[in-house]
Amino acid sequence: MKTRNLFMAVAIIGLFATTSCKTSKTEEAKEETVAMVADVVETVQTPNIVGVAASNENFTTLVAAVKAAGLVETLSSAGPFTVFAPTNAAFDKLPEGTVATLLQPENKATLTSILTYHVVAGKFDAAAVVVAIKANNGAFTVTTVQGGKLVASLMDGKVMLKDEKGNMSTVVIADVAASNGVIHAIDSVVMPK
Repeated sequence: MKTRNLFMAVAIIGLFATTSCKTSKTEEAKEETVAMVADVVETVQTPNIVGVAASNENFTTLVAAVKAAGLVETLSSAGPFTVFAPTNAAFDKLPEGTVATLLQPENKATLTSILTYHVVAGKFDAAAVVVAIKANNGAFTVTTVQGGKLVASLMDGKVMLKDEKGNMSTVVIADVAASNGVIHAIDSVVMPK
């Protein structure tokens, strides 16, 4: 009888040990799967601001300007940034020859100043911009990376930007997601003083 009880005790301990090993191996397999999924998600992550703009045919002039100004690395960094990105049509509104002149190496400082005037440090989606406008009596002033000011307001439900020269631009596409911020497409190039 003692031998039989001893045998049963050993069998039960062995069963628990085997089950415990299976649970441990199952947990390890789950952890490995989670790690692999995280790697895949990171690989398929949304591109950065430059990558998003480069993949959109409406921003070819902007991308050429960013490259000419040497801002690719900056706008590819961690950020986050909010970019009020002029579309090709916005650049087409500039006087004839302006874009070609700005893209010349000798005008890099001017081009950099104009482009960084379109960038705000931090990530501000359209909802946050609208809340800020409403919280500030209908006009919200933001400081750009260039150091100048843009005034955001609402007109007929659309976000408008007023530059330091008094020119107006409309956000035509909001909340284009990037891994390091957000892009809002605008219909006119805004200009610093």
